[in-house]
Amino acid sequence: MRAAVRSPGPRSSRSARSTSCSISVFSTIFFTVSISGVTQYDGAILSAATRRRRRLLRKHFGEFYLTLRDSVRDLAPIAVVIAFFQLVVLRQPLPDLGSVLVGGLLVVLGLALFVKGLEIGLFPVGEAMAHAFARKGSVTWMLLFAFSLGFGTTIAEPALIAIADKAAGAAVEGGVIPSGEAATRAYAWWLRFTVGLSVGLSLVLGVLRIIRGWPIQYLIICGYALVVVLTMFAPPEIIGIAYDSGGVTTSTITVPLVTALGIGLSGSIAGRNPMIDGFGLIALASLLPIAFTMIFGMLV
Repeated sequence: MRAAVRSPGPRSSRSARSTSCSISVFSTIFFTVSISGVTQYDGAILSAATRRRRRLLRKHFGEFYLTLRDSVRDLAPIAVVIAFFQLVVLRQPLPDLGSVLVGGLLVVLGLALFVKGLEIGLFPVGEAMAHAFARKGSVTWMLLFAFSLGFGTTIAEPALIAIADKAAGAAVEGGVIPSGEAATRAYAWWLRFTVGLSVGLSLVLGVLRIIRGWPIQYLIICGYALVVVLTMFAPPEIIGIAYDSGGVTTSTITVPLVTALGIGLSGSIAGRNPMIDGFGLIALASLLPIAFTMIFGMLV
């Protein structure tokens, strides 16, 4: 005889529905509270990140304002000199005053941006790489990096490109090289290559000086003695170009990276003083190009 299956009564159904409803409400409340907490947490993170970005932007804009003010102060004497001689001595108005003012404004902005870029970009990179190579402990890689840095920055130097092109044109007019675009380009390229090579070797010598602790005055004296001797034997048409080549190597691109390299390396080696050993690379980078350019003039 089959047992009868007892069906749930009204009270049991109501209890089950109540329990299910309570669980659903509790789940909904828990999910809502959880989502609200996560949203508030994410909002707090985003808010903190936004505040940090705003503080960083305010800091950079404040520093740029100071740099811009310094640029105006540095360029003011030049503007005063030009205005004095143009208006008082020559007694003539400035030609195209609008273009002069716009150009002056661009110069101020460009100088401020350049200085700020050096502070936040090139100087830290140069010093960081010098520290990293010093920690690596490989003199060979350090010297290879110094040569590559000197050669690469000098080849890309706008001032050197300009003077090489002018020197090639003067060489054509003076009959030193045959006329023609190919000969002119080749002369300008090899002149830039020679100067870049000399700057690379000068940085190798400068890095060795920092590592070994050699006094810089002896290197400078020997270098200029070599320049004086070469001046007596070099062709007259190359002497002026050689001395100018020594000057254009210490311009906008080379100087920041070379200076950062010297300061960073001297600060990473025990027993070296950045004030004594960190500087002097620029002097060597100006000296050797003079000698190498004279040798280039003797060979061409």
